[in-house]
Amino acid sequence: MGGRRWGDGHPHSEIPIRAGPRYKPGMDPGLYVVGTPIGNLADVTLRSLEVLGAVHVVLAEDTRHTRKLMTRHALCAPLLSCHRFSEATRLQSVLNRIRDGEAVALVTDSGMPGVSDPGARIVAGCREAGLPVTVIPGPSAVTAAIALSGYPGEAFVFEGFLPVKPGGRSRRLEAVEAESRAVVIFESPHRLLKLLDELGRRMPSRRVFVGRELTKLFEEGTEGTPEEVRRHYESRSVKGELVLVLAPLDRKRHRGN
Repeated sequence: MGGRRWGDGHPHSEIPIRAGPRYKPGMDPGLYVVGTPIGNLADVTLRSLEVLGAVHVVLAEDTRHTRKLMTRHALCAPLLSCHRFSEATRLQSVLNRIRDGEAVALVTDSGMPGVSDPGARIVAGCREAGLPVTVIPGPSAVTAAIALSGYPGEAFVFEGFLPVKPGGRSRRLEAVEAESRAVVIFESPHRLLKLLDELGRRMPSRRVFVGRELTKLFEEGTEGTPEEVRRHYESRSVKGELVLVLAPLDRKRHRGN
């Protein structure tokens, strides 16, 4: 039986969300952890826009990427780079800014800071210093993929990106194989076929969903066994961001294999 897929190239409307009345003139000092769209720039909350329009400065994983979001919604707060290579050295200046009375927003290129993205060091540092930290939740590729997969989502495990080195990768895949709950994995396009091969060898009958370019113009979902999904991708160039969801384990079938 072939794998199921849907969403080939269907358009998503991108309706600008305007500021309306300008935001409140100031915010309490502290760190504001802001979720941003995972693809479609219209998928931003009103509260996120409110905060990004009122803070003194925005810490961004990639200022060029965040500038697109800010420009789209007519926001003009200064942007400071804060990626995984600079996060540790940026911390002290962030603490100083907040102590001096500034409101500082923290964003990444997509989704929530600290979830397979930079941000955890800044948040932990502010907490250790006794400074206020507030979360402004937003879109998540993890929950979007769970919802789109159709698999039961009462409980799931988020693996993020698997290790690249063989030893660590093998150990994590062994744990994934034994996990009874749904498992969410991030993967890069150039490693997708390798991962599907690994899943096929370890758990050939377990269903897997691959979400590609979620919320974007060419959003696509493919579902089936690892071998079925691999056949869909093996003869094409794989591009864009990928989220895999392994279906919850069928214990009875697993014992019979």
